[in-house]
Amino acid sequence: MVSEDDEGTGTDERFGAERSGAVSPLRMDALLSELQEHVERVRGGRDRMHTLLDAVMAIGSDLDLEDLLRRIVQSAVDLVDATYGALGVLGEEGTIRQFITVGMDEEAIAKVGYYPEGRGILGLLIREPQPLRLDHLGEHSASVGFPPGHPPMRTFLGAPVQVRGKVFGNLYLTDKRGGLAFDADDEVVLQSLAAAAGVAIDNARLYDGSRHRERRLSASADMTRALLSGTPPEEILRSLADTVRQMTESDLVTLARPVREGSDLIVEAAAGERADEVLGLALPATTLAAKVFTTGEPITSETLSDDPRGAGGSASAVRLGPAFFVPVGDSEGVRGVLLVANVSGRPSFSDAAFDMVLTFADQAALVLKIAEHRRESEQLTLLGDRDRIARDMHDQVIQRLFADGLTLQAVLGHVRDQPTAVERIQRVVDDLDDTIKIIRSTIFGLQHRGRQERSGGLRAQLLGLTDEATRVLGFTPALRMTGLLDTDVPATHAGHLLAVLREALTNAARHAEATTVEVTAEAFDRTLRLTVADNGRGVDPAVTRRSGLANLRSRAEELGGTFDVARRDPSGTLLEWTVPLPVGGETARAGG
Repeated sequence: MVSEDDEGTGTDERFGAERSGAVSPLRMDALLSELQEHVERVRGGRDRMHTLLDAVMAIGSDLDLEDLLRRIVQSAVDLVDATYGALGVLGEEGTIRQFITVGMDEEAIAKVGYYPEGRGILGLLIREPQPLRLDHLGEHSASVGFPPGHPPMRTFLGAPVQVRGKVFGNLYLTDKRGGLAFDADDEVVLQSLAAAAGVAIDNARLYDGSRHRERRLSASADMTRALLSGTPPEEILRSLADTVRQMTESDLVTLARPVREGSDLIVEAAAGERADEVLGLALPATTLAAKVFTTGEPITSETLSDDPRGAGGSASAVRLGPAFFVPVGDSEGVRGVLLVANVSGRPSFSDAAFDMVLTFADQAALVLKIAEHRRESEQLTLLGDRDRIARDMHDQVIQRLFADGLTLQAVLGHVRDQPTAVERIQRVVDDLDDTIKIIRSTIFGLQHRGRQERSGGLRAQLLGLTDEATRVLGFTPALRMTGLLDTDVPATHAGHLLAVLREALTNAARHAEATTVEVTAEAFDRTLRLTVADNGRGVDPAVTRRSGLANLRSRAEELGGTFDVARRDPSGTLLEWTVPLPVGGETARAGG
C-alpha cells in the first residue's frame, strides 16, 4: 500500500522529468531517424548539385557541336537517373530534323526503323515549349503510341533547350530507374541543364561559324590563285567541288551546269568517294537541282533519296540522306547548282555549314563566269582557226592542186607517143582530183562542225533524244555523259551514236517492258562508247543479229568498232556500242 507521501513523491518525479526535457527512447529513435533522412536529403541534394555543376562544366568545354549534343543527352540521363534520353533538334516548320538518342543500342534503333517526326507527346512539347512531366506516358491525350519494335516506356520528363530566346530543340527523358516517377527536383535539374546547354550550344555554333568562315576565306584565296594562274576551267570546277567537300566535311559534292537553254543540267564536277557514279549524270527538270536552277532558291532535305519533291538525279545513283542544294549565280542569272550531301545515316549539316556554302556560292559564280568566258574564247579561237584553215585550203591548196592538174593535162598532149608516161601522168591527175575532193569534204566538215557546235553539240542532242523517249517509255531515262563529247567526236560518229541510241530506246519501249533505263555516253582514250541498260525482260544473245540489233552492229563495224548485247543480273538487257575515234587532229576529225 502506498502512502500519500509516496504518491506525491512519484508524481513530482514524473513531472520533474518532463520539465527537465527528458525524451523516451522510442521518441529519440524516431527523431534521430528523421534527422538522418534530412541529412541524407541534404547530402543527396549537394551531390546532385555537384553532379549538375560537373555536367555544366563538361558540356561548356566542348566546342564540337555534334559531340556536345550527345554529351548533353548523356548528362541529362545521368542526372535524373533515366533509362532513355534523347534530344530532338528542330528543323523547318516545327519538325524534328535530328534525333540524338542515349540508352538504345543500334539493334534497338534498327527495330524502330525511323526517328520520330514530331507527333504525339514530342509534338506537344514542340508546340508548347514548356517543361512536361508525366507519370503515365500512354494515358496522356496527346499520346499516339509507339511504332512496332519500339521499347515500352512509361514515365516521361521533357524540357525545351533555347538558344538566344529561340527553341533549338527539346530534351526527352523516359523511365526513371527503379520504377519511380520523375519528381519536381528532377524537373528543376533538367531545366537547369537545358539552360546551360543553350549557352553551350550557342558557343559551339559561334565557334563552328568562325571555323567555317576561316575555311571559306582560305578556299576563296585558293580559287583566286587558280583563276589568276590560268588553270583550265575543267580543273577549276573539279577543285571547286573538292574545296566545298573539305569545307563541309561532307560525303559528296556535285556541281551541275546547264547544257543548253532550259532547265536540263549535267553534273560537270563531283568530289567524294562515289563521285565517279554521278559525274556526267544528266539532271532532268523533275530533280531538285533543276528546281533550284529554275527558282534560284536553295533547298534542304533530310532524306534526299526518299524525298517526294524530286525524282532522279544523284540521289538515284547514290543513296543519300541529309543534303542541301545551293544556286550558283549572280545578277545575270543562275549559272549552276551545288549539291552538298551525306550518305544515309550520317548527321545533318549545321546552319553554319549551310551559310558558309551559300556565301561561297557567290564567289563560285565568278569562277563559273570566268570559266564560261574562257570556254567561249577557246571556242571562238577554235572556230576562227577552222575558218582560216578552210579558207587557206580553198584559196591556196585547192587552187594550186587544180593548177597542177591543168598543167599535167596540158603535158599529156606532148607525150601521146609515150604510153607509159601518159599512163603515169593520168594516174597523177586522177590522184590530184581525189585529193581535191577530200580537201573539199574536209572544208565542208570544218564549216559544218562549227555550225553544229553553235547549235548545242552532241550533249544537247543526247539530252533532247532522251527527253523525246520519255513519252514512249513513260519515264525519263537516266543519262550520264562524260568526256569531251562536243569536241572529240566528229559529226559522222555523232550521227551514228544518236541513231544507235534512238534504236535502243525504241526497243526498250516496245519489247523490254522496263521501268528503268540507264544511258551512258563517254569519249575517253580515243574511244567512243554508248551503253544502254534496262531492267526489262531481257533478250536472248542468240538473236542479236535480227531486226534493229543487226543495224546497230553494222553501224559499229562501219566505224571499225564492236557491238554487244547481254543479259543483266537479275533481269534486263545491256547494250554496248563501242567505236574508235579518228586520230590526227582537228582536220582528220572533221573530215571523217
